[in-house]
Amino acid sequence: MKIIVTGAAGFIGSHLCRRLLQEGYSVTGIDCFTDYYPLWIKKKNIESLLKAKHFKLIPEDLDTLSLKKILRSADAVFHLAAQAGVRASWGRNFSVYMKNNVQVTQKLLEAAKDVPLKKIVFASSSSVYGLTPDLPMAETSLLRPFSPYGVTKLAAEQLSFLYFKNYGVPTVSLRFFTVYGPGQRPDMAFHKFFKAIMDNQKITVFGDGRQTRDFTYIDDIIEANVAALNKGRAGEVYNVGGGHRETLDHLFPLFEKICQRSVRIRWVEEQKGDVLHVFAKIEKARKDLAFEPRMTLEEGLRREWEWIRTLYAGRPRRPLPKG
Repeated sequence: MKIIVTGAAGFIGSHLCRRLLQEGYSVTGIDCFTDYYPLWIKKKNIESLLKAKHFKLIPEDLDTLSLKKILRSADAVFHLAAQAGVRASWGRNFSVYMKNNVQVTQKLLEAAKDVPLKKIVFASSSSVYGLTPDLPMAETSLLRPFSPYGVTKLAAEQLSFLYFKNYGVPTVSLRFFTVYGPGQRPDMAFHKFFKAIMDNQKITVFGDGRQTRDFTYIDDIIEANVAALNKGRAGEVYNVGGGHRETLDHLFPLFEKICQRSVRIRWVEEQKGDVLHVFAKIEKARKDLAFEPRMTLEEGLRREWEWIRTLYAGRPRRPLPKG
């Protein structure tokens, strides 16, 4: 099978490409290398992929590509390309989120109408739930996005469903919950925390630390994507979470244990768009996809810490981007 992965140089996309190649697929990766975070990290993500025999990179913007022509040579698509980040999605930046998350998704779906694809797996987000009153959050819960980013991910998810219902495009949407692990974007919390600890700096925590998240290790996310390709029911949405809800301030002793260093904290006010509690109900994915998260949080964090140390080894210490 020939697979297209959009956002191939990103955190999840690069991991997925490597897994698909291991499974024997031929992979075409598309990425326009936006400067949302340092490009050298994205280039490092795909360093090994560029050496792979059955991998091809198209370093272009989906908005300007002849998508129908590209799709005709593919059997399935993983659509992970997006403008990420809750806190950066306000104000003038919103137009970028509309283009990269909504407009580009609509163009991809429009191009797929007359192409006999096996599946389009869309990377959605727990941000679509926002202020839903339900915990854990189920696929049937009320959707109340609390950030412009969440609004654009929900819009793209709805477009995926509309093209399935009206044109039979075989879309499956996966709602990812707080993905972490080696390769994590530098604007995300664990990456920032580990980088600050490594540099003997205070970590910045928004709010009072009592917020909870359902942390999902990257390998479990990849398993869910592969399962969605083979088992996901077209037109359906699945939560993909780590299976455990953790309070942020309870993790600081774990960071100290893993890093063998003291954690110093700088508390700042909560940010607009941040949701207090996030927790996934994953029974639907268990039933349909045989999905079962396997990574423990401590071991997953340990692996990310080792990756962070390797990533920045020998590089000048620079401040992390704001996100």
